[in-house]
Amino acid sequence: MLLALFLTTPAFAQAAPAAAPVAAPAQPGAPEALDRALNQIGGNGQAPLSLSLQVLIIMSLLTVLPSLLLMMTSFTRIIIVLSILRQALGLSQTPPNQVLVGLSLFLTLFVMSPVLSRVNAEAIKPYAAGQIQAGELISRSGNVLHGFMMKQTRVKDVQMFAGIAKQGPFASPNDVPFSIALPAFVTSELKTAFQIGFLIFLPFLVIDLVVASVLMALGMMMLSPTIISLPFKLLLFVLVDGWALTMGSLANSFVS
Repeated sequence: MLLALFLTTPAFAQAAPAAAPVAAPAQPGAPEALDRALNQIGGNGQAPLSLSLQVLIIMSLLTVLPSLLLMMTSFTRIIIVLSILRQALGLSQTPPNQVLVGLSLFLTLFVMSPVLSRVNAEAIKPYAAGQIQAGELISRSGNVLHGFMMKQTRVKDVQMFAGIAKQGPFASPNDVPFSIALPAFVTSELKTAFQIGFLIFLPFLVIDLVVASVLMALGMMMLSPTIISLPFKLLLFVLVDGWALTMGSLANSFVS
């Protein structure tokens, strides 16, 4: 038994044969990786943006979208005129702010529909078809919006900002850079909006003066004229179809 144990121990002590190593998947070499990258490049020599970079660009554009809406469209003039109209009627919260903003947005879409159609035809459709790149898309869209803004901008405002920036004179409106066109357009829109608002305010101001004079003549000095004049202003506004006149005048105020 001792002899058998002595003979079997070395057999167990021998190391088991090592398993054959599993071949690792072949990594693409530098030439193969370069070829794969070149295959992803379009015919224009520019590689497509990654998904994460596209999402980052889209989120960045969404942050500046309110500024673009306010500064490069008809929204500024419309919302100011509607706010002045509400103040002239003597209604502080009617219509509410949400309704005024909604009306301004839809009227802005109506006014800007020819411009948006041009942007879609000249920039978005060629970009979707792969005919132009993102830089050309932005350039063409900017040119269309630039033309719209210059039609609504006064020459005096352009000259003022050009003098401040020490640029110009410009041969044509297309030569005005965005750095001058944007502030000039906003200044012109504010001036036009307050001019329209002043004309809207006049008839309601006359009603307030008449009611205040009548109350003063009757000796009712403790009675607020606003309470008496409000029904008359609402009646006048409804009889002349004030909302239709206001919306139509705002839409027609933009030079086509």
